[in-house]
Amino acid sequence: MSTSKAESNPAKGGYHHGDLRGALVAAGLSILEEGGDPASLGLRETARRAGVSAMAPYRHFPDKDALLAAVAIVGFERLRAALEVADRGGEGAGREALYAQGAAYVAFACAQPGLFRLMFGGARSGGSRPQALCEASAAAYAVLAERVATLLPGEAAADEALRSWALVHGIAALVIDGLLGEAVRTDPHVAAALAGRLLRLEPIPG
Repeated sequence: MSTSKAESNPAKGGYHHGDLRGALVAAGLSILEEGGDPASLGLRETARRAGVSAMAPYRHFPDKDALLAAVAIVGFERLRAALEVADRGGEGAGREALYAQGAAYVAFACAQPGLFRLMFGGARSGGSRPQALCEASAAAYAVLAERVATLLPGEAAADEALRSWALVHGIAALVIDGLLGEAVRTDPHVAAALAGRLLRLEPIPG
């Protein structure tokens, strides 16, 4: 059976994509995974990657910030899943599960630095974050908070969860910025091992 040129290459003929929104988000993720800069991620390039016209993305995203938020939401969903897997796989429960989460957090950042930067710095619009993005971020943080709540009571748990997040996020930022060495920056396993060692250090006696 013969097909017309438009049928064999539908993207060239206009909007024929079954899941355009998903395709654009996937294109954005692909660009970041290939080392793209979150600051340069935009509707035009993702449209080109998805094989649709430059105007097609506006059917789902009113502007670049909306696209960035959608990509960042997927990032937080992936991070939450990684933390959940690490928490379940920690040696025993308790503090080892918490350490496993920290190592997974740093490994995630090392493996996907562009997406990580977008999640925490490049998905804002006018200083605010869309509600769906806030919810996705909170869901990832909740994995940490729920583990800490099994170790400490009440307000102490809230403070410890914040301290733990600040610690692993700081390690992750140093890793992806190359400040801890090239071997750590480029290897998620090495980065995770480093995070695990640092998290297990005892506080300096007062």
